[in-house]
This record gives sequence, C-alpha cells and structure tokens, in this order.
Amino acid sequence: MPIYCPTLLPKNHLPENLPFLPPHVGMNRFPSLNTAKTCTLASSAVLRRQQFLIRALLGGHRDHTHQKIRMQGLSSATGTNSDVDSESILRAITPVLDQSRHKGQAGKVAVIGGCREYTGAPYFAAISALKIGADLSHVFCTKDAAPVIKSYSPELIVHPILEESYSISTFEEKDRRHLLAEVIGEVDKWMERFDCLIVGPGLGRDPFLLDGLFLVTNNVDLIRGYPLAVLTPNVNEYKRLVQKVLSCEVDDQDAQEQLLGLAKQLGGVTILRKGKSDLISDGEIVKSVSIYGSPRRCGGQGDILSGSVAVFVSWARQHAIAEGNLDISPKNPTVMGCIAGSALLRKAASLAFASKKRSTLTGDIIEFLGRSLEDVCPAV
Repeated sequence: MPIYCPTLLPKNHLPENLPFLPPHVGMNRFPSLNTAKTCTLASSAVLRRQQFLIRALLGGHRDHTHQKIRMQGLSSATGTNSDVDSESILRAITPVLDQSRHKGQAGKVAVIGGCREYTGAPYFAAISALKIGADLSHVFCTKDAAPVIKSYSPELIVHPILEESYSISTFEEKDRRHLLAEVIGEVDKWMERFDCLIVGPGLGRDPFLLDGLFLVTNNVDLIRGYPLAVLTPNVNEYKRLVQKVLSCEVDDQDAQEQLLGLAKQLGGVTILRKGKSDLISDGEIVKSVSIYGSPRRCGGQGDILSGSVAVFVSWARQHAIAEGNLDISPKNPTVMGCIAGSALLRKAASLAFASKKRSTLTGDIIEFLGRSLEDVCPAV
C-alpha cells in the first residue's frame, strides 16, 4: 500500500472584513498569535484552502504550465541546521489532563481520504490521532471504503460521502456538477468543528479523487502563501515537488539549504522531509529530528506521521495562544507541531522494532504511540 503524505490545514484566526468567508472558517476561530508569520493571512489564502479541498475531494485541476522558479537570494545564515530538542517541545505543547476539560478541547481531527483500494491509510492517520490524545477523529471517505474503515474501529466517526469514477461513469456532466455540490456541501457543514484537516490518505489517483501531494505538485498555487499548511512528502513526492518548484533535482549534499529554498518559494508553507533525519522548514529556519528511529520501513508510517503532526500542530497553536510569546525555540507553532509529531513517531517505531524486529507492522507502531508520549510527558 502506498504511503500517502497529506496536507494539514489547521483553522486560523481570520479578519472579519474578508470579501469571502466560507462557513467552516466563520466560527470558533483561534485568536491571533504573536507570530507574524502565522497571523498574516490574506483572503486569497482562504480561497486557496477551499479550492484545495474541493479539488482534492472530487478531481484535481492539473496545471501543465511549467513555472521556472529558481532559488534566489538564499543564504545559509537564514536557517539553522542544529538538531532540535524535540522532547522539550513535546513536554511544552502537550496539554495537561484535568477534570475541568470537556470533550473536544484536546483536539478534533478530520481525515479526508480512503477509497475501495486503500482503506488502511485513512484509518492509520485517524486512529493515530486518537492514540496520541485527540478527543475526536473523523474520516470522510468513499461509500465503498466506509464499511471497511468502520470495521477497523468503533472509535472513528466515518462519513461515507465521497464518490469514485466507476460509480458515476454513466453520469452526464450536469449530474456530476450536482453531485460535486452535494458532496462539498456535506463536508463543508462539518468543517467548523475541526481543529485540523488531513487531506489525502488513501485517495489514490482516481480522476474523481486525487491524493493530496499529487494534487499540490501539479498545482502548487493551491497552497502557496498559506503558512498553516504542512506537506510531508516521501522520497518520490519530494523529488517531484523540487522539480516542479525549483526546476532542479534533489541535492542531498545540501539538503537543508534546498529545503529552506523550497519552503520559501512556496510562501512559508512548512515542509517535513522524511529521511534518516527528518528535516523541517518553513522558509525561515530548518530543524532536524534524528532521535530514535527504526530500520523497518513498513508501509503506513507516513499515515501515522500525518495523524501525529495534525494533533501536535493543533496543540502547539493552543499553547501559543495560551502562553503568548513562546519561551522555546522554534517560535512557529506549525514547525513545533511537526517536530513533536516526527519525534513521537520515531520513538514509537523504535520501541515497536525493539519488540517485533523484522515483523514490525504499522499497527505495532501505533500501539506504542501512547507509551512513547507517556515516557516523555507523563499524564499524571
């Protein structure tokens, strides 16, 4: 099963005078952060987010125009290549458990993904979010995938509303447009309830459903300039993204500088490049996470990562709101969430491998997520 690397789109504070305000960003907004990078959002970014969601759900627009965008004015002084203290970040942003909190305050995550061929990916992402500590986890998937995903766990809230090409092959164009409106309307009415969206696990490349990273690579303007988006590409996805945006090949000898340039060219989108050491950049800094890890490369770990990052990005933003000026580095909550998500997955994978060795599977790693967080940040 392919590992899908989705786009994470947390909700954000938006000014009231936007010319277009979709229903799902009009309520329950976070207050402004003291980080200019995560606060400065134009109406175009909101439009891109809804456009991305619509196209990811029901077929993507392929932009075949090859834009020649090159790295300009980059200097090694703009970023840092030091390995970050990820455990300190985990401890700082993980919320305290107390009896005064109510359901939903520890995070509400939604996964948009899953078709009849790929039911494991959305499940892995959604259940990982719950295992780490989110309160609620939803999955929006195709009708054929829903019964299978529901059978994996009663903990997930599954919405069988997406369609695949084979099921609408006899539809006329006007009927397809009507179906598109119905599906988007059904998804849209839920959006105000979520802290973070994970777009892409298990969507595949059906013309009526497109994987998140595949869609972004073919139309990067969907997320360009949106600083709350996170991309978590695998090796091949990262290669295609570099070729598309920077018009060059991947440079492993100068990996950090190239990642910095890629994130900068995308207008501050945070990119988590997975590898022996995970590299994370928002176009301003580069951070490395190299603790723990496992030599076992079973499929599905990217889905765990997406669920993990979704939860920690939400928690990091809540922490930034509560604390004001952050007393830890980095200051960007989105980067902090990526660091925490990466570190926790690597720790859980290490523990699972110590127990299972070559037979380690994705489900084994998921079962070690709670223990891994407990080791670093005890609940009581």
